[in-house]
Amino acid sequence: MASSIGNENSVNPVLRISQLDALELNKALEQLVWSQFTSCFHGFKPGVLAHFEPEVKAFLWLILWRFTVYSKNATVGQAILNIQYKNNLSQTENYQPLSKHQKLWYLIFTVGGRWLEERCYDLFSNCQLQSFCKIKSYINFGAGLLKFCGLLNFLIFLQKGTFATLTERILGIRSVFCKPQSVRQVGFEYMNRELLWHGFAEFLIYLLPLINIQKLKLKISSWCLPIAGLSNSEKTLTAHCKECSICGEWPTMPHTIGCSHVFCYYCIKSNYLFDMYFTCPKCGSEVRSLQPLKYKIEMTELHT
Repeated sequence: MASSIGNENSVNPVLRISQLDALELNKALEQLVWSQFTSCFHGFKPGVLAHFEPEVKAFLWLILWRFTVYSKNATVGQAILNIQYKNNLSQTENYQPLSKHQKLWYLIFTVGGRWLEERCYDLFSNCQLQSFCKIKSYINFGAGLLKFCGLLNFLIFLQKGTFATLTERILGIRSVFCKPQSVRQVGFEYMNRELLWHGFAEFLIYLLPLINIQKLKLKISSWCLPIAGLSNSEKTLTAHCKECSICGEWPTMPHTIGCSHVFCYYCIKSNYLFDMYFTCPKCGSEVRSLQPLKYKIEMTELHT
């Protein structure tokens, strides 16, 4: 249907951003298809697809090509953005669909090229023979040359706005709109939200180091979990405080700070060194004196 509509009207050039968006959508679809396919093999032995991964990927991309470019003259990303390929080798301005040769060569350059690159990497990665090393160097040189040509093509694309990929330029296939397009409206709501959140994150990064989180947490815990009604005698201290008021474990080398609570020596010492205004997280008392507990707390009291 898209082809019939395009035949009646002259073609409409596609914006650069729309062509790049279509390429990104194609990559996202391929990743989605591959992740869904590999999830079917989670119950199998690990690495069951490792030896045949290039062939499996090529088969999946072949299926995608069959139901997109071959049948509709457009990739999935292009179809979403109302774009399709036009045979730019034709002399007419009206829409001309791709020929079968162009579609087959598109398959060879895209699917076959990626399969060849992955398979050659697997074949020559473990080979140490001199002949294989020479072949590998030639293949690396060819791959680097293609990437350089792709870079040049991308720079030309940014200037002229046609042929986003090297394959499109070689085959003479051009992206055009299926229907006449109005001026693309660019919304800045997403950008505004991103700028707002980035500014808020930078503010927090600047503010958080200035806040004594440990003291604030202990203060809140003293409000939420108040303990009252304990006598100040050391016998009551040993009878009721069988855990450190900071770590909650059995107190190691128990010490007091002048209130009716017990602390591990290392817990209270480290917190006091970190904050000279440290207060008890249970009752909020300040550290008057750090004294060891005179009465021993026996481990057998846990079971009483």
